[in-house]
Amino acid sequence: MLLALLQARADVMDAEANCAAIDAAAEAAAAAGAEILLTPELFPTGYAPRRVRAEVDPAGLPELHSKLAGIARRHRIGLVYSLPRVTGQGEWHISATLLDSEGTNLLTYDKVHLFGPEERAAFGPAAQPPAVVSLNGIPTSMVICYDVEFPESVRAAAVAGAELLLVPTALAHGYDDVPQVLLRARALESQLTIAYANHSGVEEGCRFLGGSVIAGPDGSLLAAAGEEPQLIYAKVDKDAAARARSDVPYLAERRPDLYRSWDS
Repeated sequence: MLLALLQARADVMDAEANCAAIDAAAEAAAAAGAEILLTPELFPTGYAPRRVRAEVDPAGLPELHSKLAGIARRHRIGLVYSLPRVTGQGEWHISATLLDSEGTNLLTYDKVHLFGPEERAAFGPAAQPPAVVSLNGIPTSMVICYDVEFPESVRAAAVAGAELLLVPTALAHGYDDVPQVLLRARALESQLTIAYANHSGVEEGCRFLGGSVIAGPDGSLLAAAGEEPQLIYAKVDKDAAARARSDVPYLAERRPDLYRSWDS
């Protein structure tokens, strides 16, 4: 499966412009033969947590979801995008949605680990583990940004059967080790492909790193971006995770009961 990843600068609180950028990326990715397009965290609104919380009208979110589903359907490509989600109890979460090429929602995930005072002031942390669905025959899961920096999050997805982990992110400049070192380590230790899509440029005073990556289940670097806006691509081998897990059976040889006794 050919996976496309969008790294770009969003216009804060300009959903029309940001959806147009996703539309153009989806068109280009589909023309290149990609089956799925991954976009950054909160890209349709731009990454500005306090403004998103203050200025986004929850009543308008269904229309935005519908517009993004229309993009997937029109270009016949799967799509991952990230928006705020407001629960029935009025709680605000940072969310990610996985659509198939018909625009059908396959999976929704809410961010568990919030990063920094801006996010914590605007959103609440979720609590549900990452779920797994089949995406074009590949068991697939999602986490968001800071979540991937916790080994427990990625391992939970892998133990649940994920062989592909899709990660919308908003990583600031100066955290180069996250995509260059940590992401590849996460892919290697849990033996799954990880795709990590970041913003680039400056939004609301924050300079983003760019540096989006796709890493294989053996820790190999399948694709990497620089700092500028771009589309990057990688082929996801449907048998790669199984080969890695057969070669070195980290998951099969875990001893969770023992580890729990260490905490007592």
